[in-house]
Amino acid sequence: MKLAMIGLGKMGGNMATRLLRHKIEVVGFDFNADTVNKLAKEEGLIAAGSVADAVSKLSGQKIVWMMLPAGDITENQIKDLIPILNKGDIIIDGGNSNYKDSQRRGAMLAEHGIGFMDSGTSGGVWGLENGYCLMVGGTKEVAAVVTPILKALAPAENRGWAHVGPVGSGHFTKMIHNGIEYGMMQAMAEGLDLIKGKEEFNLNLAEITELWRHGSVVRSWLLDLTADALKDDQELTGIAPYVADSGEGRWTVMESVEQGVAAPVLTLALQARFRSQDATGYSYKLLSMMRNGFGGHAVKMS
Repeated sequence: MKLAMIGLGKMGGNMATRLLRHKIEVVGFDFNADTVNKLAKEEGLIAAGSVADAVSKLSGQKIVWMMLPAGDITENQIKDLIPILNKGDIIIDGGNSNYKDSQRRGAMLAEHGIGFMDSGTSGGVWGLENGYCLMVGGTKEVAAVVTPILKALAPAENRGWAHVGPVGSGHFTKMIHNGIEYGMMQAMAEGLDLIKGKEEFNLNLAEITELWRHGSVVRSWLLDLTADALKDDQELTGIAPYVADSGEGRWTVMESVEQGVAAPVLTLALQARFRSQDATGYSYKLLSMMRNGFGGHAVKMS
């Protein structure tokens, strides 16, 4: 089997590598030529000098998997692919696109007779070694064609991947997945902060997180990663208290508003990330001012 992979960054490059190691031919293109050449030399990638060149190296029913940033870059790339693909060819968006965009793009491509699959892709930098969790949306016909690729990328042929529903459902499922991830991370971070703050017990966070990994109901991959990090430095020296948020966390909260479904944990986890991104801390200054105004509480001056 053969496909083109457009975008060979951390995720795309590792996914291409995993496919190649599972004996699936991959034609790859990225604007970073060094990345393309490295994968060609070390893994047997078929190098392409442009997207059009990558497509030209495919034959029969062409499959193009994109691993690109959500938004205009993905939108424009899909539009550029339409005139160089044929009816029956397939485009897969494995990035973090908004599911509503995926629904619209799927309908647009259907008018040209081109199949579309949206793949919610989880696994991060560990996916190459452990496999990726793939939540895909599309027609049964498209899913049947792409199944060998999904099996190669997943942790095993019979687990870690699923055709969850029609076009858009893959990215929708991944969006909710990321919202849940926010809540889990926030709960873990707050709990460990409380343990660290109980100075009279002098608790060892590395020891406790390692303990929780075995038999505890909170054991998880997130806990594994946390325990590994704390083994080296419990103070997390050099790490700024700033947490970025992806579009998917915001979209999840917006979805809860649209559906009228309460999601306080996911919403507060997102808001906590917003708070960490406030470089000026102006609202904290206002809070201090108000406490001083109604209660005469001291104001700490910078």
